[in-house]
Amino acid sequence: MQIFELLDYAFFRNALWGSLLASIACGIIGTYIVIRRLVFISGGITHASLGGLGIGFYFGFNPIVSAMIFSVMSAFGIEWLSSKQGVREDSAIASFWSLGMAVGIIFIFLKPGYAPNLTDYLFGNILTIANSDILYLGILSFILVALFALFHRQILYIAFDADFAKTRGIAVRRFEYLMMCCIAISIVLSIRLVGVVLLMSLLTIPQMTANIFTSNFRKMIFLSIAVSFFCCVSGLILSYYLNVPSGAFIILLMTVLFGFCKWIGAKKMSIGFSKVS
Repeated sequence: MQIFELLDYAFFRNALWGSLLASIACGIIGTYIVIRRLVFISGGITHASLGGLGIGFYFGFNPIVSAMIFSVMSAFGIEWLSSKQGVREDSAIASFWSLGMAVGIIFIFLKPGYAPNLTDYLFGNILTIANSDILYLGILSFILVALFALFHRQILYIAFDADFAKTRGIAVRRFEYLMMCCIAISIVLSIRLVGVVLLMSLLTIPQMTANIFTSNFRKMIFLSIAVSFFCCVSGLILSYYLNVPSGAFIILLMTVLFGFCKWIGAKKMSIGFSKVS
């Protein structure tokens, strides 16, 4: 089957739209995560979302809604414990990480029968994205674009130096809670692409790749979106022909591309040093 023939299928068109919108959302919020060094927190929230998924499956309502509520509460809990209760940030993350996983496993085990689409949430299946998923990702992308456009200076200051942002009169604590909420929602709405197990890579690898070529916050966002979308589309097409899981193959491509760009960057740097010497 030719590549263009795949566009005749609604599931493939949905996958392309989902890839684009998820790349925009994750490219924006992921850049903040990488610059702010919140990768471990994003991993904790990602795995804590399993608790919400398990609750949703057990009680028979939309697992995405329950996962979103559970993830936002976990994000706020991590922020509250680490900033107000004197708990080390890594300890707070580990607590909610393990709590979410434990709750999810218990409720999934107690659920009578078998949850047929559980593997789609754990390992991702971009081909199962529905119109509702595209709508939610579109709304999220629009909100994130508007948020970063309106408060670009404040977010930039907080991302690079929160203490300096406080001296500029910025309500750092409010913005941190807002950004934690955005991180949690972005994670949950992107789960269908690559799954709980691999989602942290979608929020970090394209941004790390972009950071090789630029340290400018705005340019990093645009470049990480481009890298993410390119890998999503390439991984989607290649996984179809190779008959391998799409989510895992997308992350594999991102990792390979990062390694190649890192090698190119190191090569240019070595050439520059040799010319200077």
